[in-house]
Amino acid sequence: MKAAAAIAIFLSLAIFTSVNAQVKTAPKAAPVRSIKVVTEPSAAVWIDSVMYGRTSNDGSLTIKPGAGAHTLRVRADGFKEKSQPLTAVQKGEVKVALVKTTDEAELAFQDAERLVATDREKAVAAYQKAVKLRPAFPEAYVAMARTQADLGDLDDALRSIAAARKLRPGYAEASAVEGRVQKEFGEEDKAIAAFKRAVTEGKGTQPEALTGLGLLYKDRAETAASSGNTDEETINYNEAIKNLKAATKQLSGAPDAMVVMQILGLIYERQQKIPEAIAVYEEFLRLFPDKSESEAVRSFVTQLRKQLAGQ
Repeated sequence: MKAAAAIAIFLSLAIFTSVNAQVKTAPKAAPVRSIKVVTEPSAAVWIDSVMYGRTSNDGSLTIKPGAGAHTLRVRADGFKEKSQPLTAVQKGEVKVALVKTTDEAELAFQDAERLVATDREKAVAAYQKAVKLRPAFPEAYVAMARTQADLGDLDDALRSIAAARKLRPGYAEASAVEGRVQKEFGEEDKAIAAFKRAVTEGKGTQPEALTGLGLLYKDRAETAASSGNTDEETINYNEAIKNLKAATKQLSGAPDAMVVMQILGLIYERQQKIPEAIAVYEEFLRLFPDKSESEAVRSFVTQLRKQLAGQ
């Protein structure tokens, strides 16, 4: 994924200028804000509802949270979870001091979170232990619902979501997971309703639900395309674009944004919206210049510019 070689002759320069004129770029973006979170080793770090990763052995993780004010949330094994505000102007090093916990429900929940990667059935059992020890534990119910859905236990997942929503009405994450489960059931209309409710409950901010909507509409567009229904294809691709663009903005520099941006770029390519695809890929490179995927994305930009020049 290397950028194209420099233009050496006048004709190539003219083509390059012409292509750039067609790619209507926005005003130069502000530098990407970088935050270095310093806390316990191997701690999970969230900005709002989006996980950005885990801290290294020295307890640090550098993230790009995007513009505006946010909530920084940190959880480490054996410690009480902590949330603190992240102001719109805050940058550089941010320290999060965690306090050790002996809360058995919290420790069972943390045990479940570790087990998810290796044994989902044992993870569900640990989540069940957590909610038995602390019946009012909506986060554990939602996490359990995710794991149950991964196991294919969709009815159990919906019951866990219902329990979470009973404890916390208007729980945006629970509605987002419900949308995912309903989609697995094949209930697309119910999935759309749940995803949209999640966005409303999140006051417009719920990238998981927005991504779910985008992918669902993308699937519908592809189905319409396979049957030759170009009108439905266009309508659904436009809905997919709208939701994936919003998700990308909210995910900012989170790892999940890399996948969403590549899907968005692909949709633009399928619609022959080449300047828009180039803009998405260039934003990807601005946010993730050194990731392993960046080399491929650079090649996408090079090929699309050549395609645009040949039109």
